[in-house]
Amino acid sequence: MSLRNVLKRGLRFILNGTPNVHTTARIVTLSPNELLNGRVALITGGTSGIGFHIAKAFLNSGATVIITGRNETRINQACDTLRSSAKCAEKVYGYALDNTCVESFEPALQKMSSQWNLRIDILVNNAGVLGGDISNADERQYDLIMDTNLKGTFFLSQAIGRYMKRQNIAGNILNIASSSSFRPASSAYTMSKWGLRGLTLGLAKSFSPYGIVVNGVAPGPTATPMLLKDRKDDLTFEHNPLGRFALPEEIANMAVFLVSDMGRTIVGDIVCMTGGAGLVTFDDVDYKF
Repeated sequence: MSLRNVLKRGLRFILNGTPNVHTTARIVTLSPNELLNGRVALITGGTSGIGFHIAKAFLNSGATVIITGRNETRINQACDTLRSSAKCAEKVYGYALDNTCVESFEPALQKMSSQWNLRIDILVNNAGVLGGDISNADERQYDLIMDTNLKGTFFLSQAIGRYMKRQNIAGNILNIASSSSFRPASSAYTMSKWGLRGLTLGLAKSFSPYGIVVNGVAPGPTATPMLLKDRKDDLTFEHNPLGRFALPEEIANMAVFLVSDMGRTIVGDIVCMTGGAGLVTFDDVDYKF
């Protein structure tokens, strides 16, 4: 834990009597299973964090995975880790894909299908960028966040929907939303997650007649490199009713359930895994202008 966090907690205890709690969590993951046996999943932003752990959980459930990212080196490193940890090298693929480059989506899907002879039947829209607070955002930052988090998701879902419809695939689309989908929007990030929540409903309505099930997961603050940074051994998050960060493995467990046959009757829903953030309390966000 950083010196800054230690000092903050010490001051909080002096002023409020709130104890300095060191929080960990017992990691519970699904045992190896066949829930996704024979399935092929495309997971955007799969080189780290939630996307990486979803890929790992899908492999553990019998699926073949394609992870995307913008950096070829990070893609290769993540693929190597997945291959060694899951012991199924033949089921792991990586593809460099920029979520802001809409014109690349159709050629990418064609290449994945023809070159690797894969029939994609799961899309996980996970790629995302934080930031864009109303207090300091500029237009360039705003556009990057909205293009990555919402525009890219819209058009990739469109491309996958057409692909599944053409090939008569009864598949799944899973959107990784956020507790920000439910809180007052004062940033480009939060606005994008509100949009993603609405898009999940609309895609479910439009795609369900073709057997394509669309849902979302809304994680709260999660123990990923994007959020934790220098905090690696302490999951404490006092502003959340849960009292800690969620673990990406916990989100991944739910992702497996939702895209498996066990989740076929869940349609157009956002499963909240927020720990209370954005639902019970908004104290974890600074709304100052």
